[in-house]
This record gives sequence, C-alpha cells and structure tokens, in this order.
Amino acid sequence: MNQHHHDHDDHSHLSEIELRVRALESILVEKGYVDPAAIDALVETYEVKVGPRNGAKVVAKAWTDPTYREWLRADATAAIASLGFVGRQGEHMVVVENTSDEHNMVVCTLCSCYPWPVLGLPPIWYKSAPYRSRAVLDPRRVLAEFGVYLPETTRIRVWDSTAEVRYLVIPMRPEGTEGMSEEALAELVTRDSMIGTSLAQQPEAMR
Repeated sequence: MNQHHHDHDDHSHLSEIELRVRALESILVEKGYVDPAAIDALVETYEVKVGPRNGAKVVAKAWTDPTYREWLRADATAAIASLGFVGRQGEHMVVVENTSDEHNMVVCTLCSCYPWPVLGLPPIWYKSAPYRSRAVLDPRRVLAEFGVYLPETTRIRVWDSTAEVRYLVIPMRPEGTEGMSEEALAELVTRDSMIGTSLAQQPEAMR
C-alpha cells in the first residue's frame, strides 16, 4: 500500500498519455516482453545522444565560432560529425541560416525524412499531410500558426528533405546574448527553431 502511494506521488505530474505509456511499459516488463535496461538505454539515446540537444550544440558553436560556422557552410556533414553527432539519416547534412532578410524552414513532401542525429525523433506534425503540403504552398501562414510572424519583406525559403539530403536550420542568434557561453546559448535553441517553425528563445524567457 505504501509503495503504491509512493508511486502515485512520483507520477502525479505526468500527463494522461504519459501515465498510459508508463502503465503499458509496466505490463510489458512484468510479462518479460521487454528489458527495463534496454528501455532506459533507448530513452537515453534519443534524449541525450540523439536529439535536439545535439543540434542545439551545433547551433551554439556556429554562433560563437566563425571558423566552425564556415566549415558548416562548406561541409555540414563533416562539421557536425566532428562533434560526435553521426548516425542513420544524418549522413548528408546541409545547413541553412536565417537572417533578417531570409527565413528558412524544412519539410519533407514525400514522407518524413529528418536528421535524427541532431534533432531526434520527428514531431507528429512534421509527418502530417497538412504540414507537408501547406508548408510549400503557404509557408507564411503556416509559420503564423506556429506563432512566428515575419515582416512581409522577409523572404521565406522552404527546403525539401530527401533520402539523400537533410537540412538543419541555424536560427538567428537572439540579441543580448553577447558573452554567453556555448552551453547557455544552446539552451535557447529549440527543436522547432532548427526546423524553422520557431525562433530561438530570448534569454529573458529562460529566467
């Protein structure tokens, strides 16, 4: 009884979907279908080793190191691999940079090609048919739906990922971040900002 109460307290902050996942995981483990250690290793891989944190480190380094930024422009695959971020669906990388005059966003119109080593698993909306079609036909409106409102003078370029090439957006560095460390800058970079459907966070938003 005490153990049950303890578990309830630990999981009280979880959403309904997360609670269902935990319950399903418990059943599978109980029946011996899955190994808890294997699940932990998989979660760690996608949360720490393969995921948006990796891409954020690439962006932060590009913001602070001009030499690395040039290397990214010339050979993104090699530059990203130099930080240890390699793997399937990350073999042929290209970076595109947002500026005050141009905003980039990424889509895969055929399926859901996505740079797993630097962004982790693709969000559900990235794989949806509405996003895949509307991002190309009306990118400005799609961005507005994500809360990104750009000046009419800003050009929007949409890049179509394929089995051969995958893209990583380098968002604009927020103002007021001079002197911040790479680690602190990486905290401002979100998965969506590296797809182009969001902007990097402002420092004050992290306080």
